[in-house]
Amino acid sequence: MKRFKFLLLCLASLVTPFCLSLLLTYSAVAAEDTFSQKLVLAARAQVGVTKTYVADYVKLDYPLGDVSPDRGVCTDVVIRALRACGHDLQVLVHLDMKQNFSAYPKNWGLKTTDRNIDHRRVPNLITYFTRKGMRHPHSDDPKRFQPGDLVTCLVAQNLPHIMIVSNQRGPSGDFMVLHNIGAGAQEEDCLHRYPHTGHFRWK
Repeated sequence: MKRFKFLLLCLASLVTPFCLSLLLTYSAVAAEDTFSQKLVLAARAQVGVTKTYVADYVKLDYPLGDVSPDRGVCTDVVIRALRACGHDLQVLVHLDMKQNFSAYPKNWGLKTTDRNIDHRRVPNLITYFTRKGMRHPHSDDPKRFQPGDLVTCLVAQNLPHIMIVSNQRGPSGDFMVLHNIGAGAQEEDCLHRYPHTGHFRWK
């Protein structure tokens, strides 16, 4: 009997860490799924609300500054969706640029940060996502894209654009995207319509 109890204790000592490891892994995956679904839903909620594409420079509040919800650009879809998930890109990008200004593009001739516009520029978001380890290797394989992924591309060969991968598939069989490419927030089947410049997954 004593030997039997000893064997049970040995088995318990092995099984418990294994079960704990499985539980932690499952919890991490579930949390990731929950976040990506929430991000997609927050982006989809903008469809029918943001009806126009307006790229004007606007002085914003800080933090949580935003233009009128009926308008905006492609980055505003991402900014608003992430805010609904508890992440303010205006603050995150501003603080990182303030500490690492030389790492960011100089496309606009700025010599310092501008928290009204820095987070609303796709090249800056590409830099921020990359610096924070969110970049995924380039691939056109549809299987490598998941709902909630952030994809950047070039429209008309030189206009940077950003999209959120939807959890709904279009007629092409690929996941659709949520974005504002000129007619307000839309959910469209155009994930591979334009050449990609980046593929990111929030973490």
